[in-house]
Amino acid sequence: MSQSFEYIDIILLAMIAGFIFLRLRGILGKRTGFEGKISREFRKEFPKNILKKKENQQKFDEDAKKDFLKGARIAYETIITDFSDGDNKLIKSKSLLGKKVYDQFKSALAERVSKGYFAEITFIGINSASIKDHKIVENDLEVTVDFVSEIITCIRDKDKKIISGDPEKIKKVYDSWKFSKDIRSTNPNWLLIETIR
Repeated sequence: MSQSFEYIDIILLAMIAGFIFLRLRGILGKRTGFEGKISREFRKEFPKNILKKKENQQKFDEDAKKDFLKGARIAYETIITDFSDGDNKLIKSKSLLGKKVYDQFKSALAERVSKGYFAEITFIGINSASIKDHKIVENDLEVTVDFVSEIITCIRDKDKKIISGDPEKIKKVYDSWKFSKDIRSTNPNWLLIETIR
């Protein structure tokens, strides 16, 4: 008697599996890959579109400059706040930094930790950001941006004694940062490759 129930279970499970298979086949279809012929127009137009796309990536017109400056402002604030937060680690901004700048920032943070110092920095905002220079160097587009920002900065030791800065005074900061992007890459991200004070 109990064996007959096992057969019914097997038949029921097979029916459920068959139903699921048919539903998936109906939703996903039977074909694999592209089975049609490529039109002559597509063959002619496709290389032209790729070349246009590459040309557009190499152009640095007014629209590209506006978009770049929007991103540069965000990157500037992200990097400044990440460098200055209390954890003494570069977490949020690591993907925005070139190797040389990352190593410099990491070294400065390690020095701060070794001395037992910590930073109290409040980013007020960016007053202005303007493109100072842009040029293509090999396959990289390098853009130098002048930033004017307002920051409250204070460095304290482990006893919370002020080493430098003033926790009550807003300071105007003038920075020139150089960003770089590989013009061959489809990656839209720029890297900070140099800071010039």
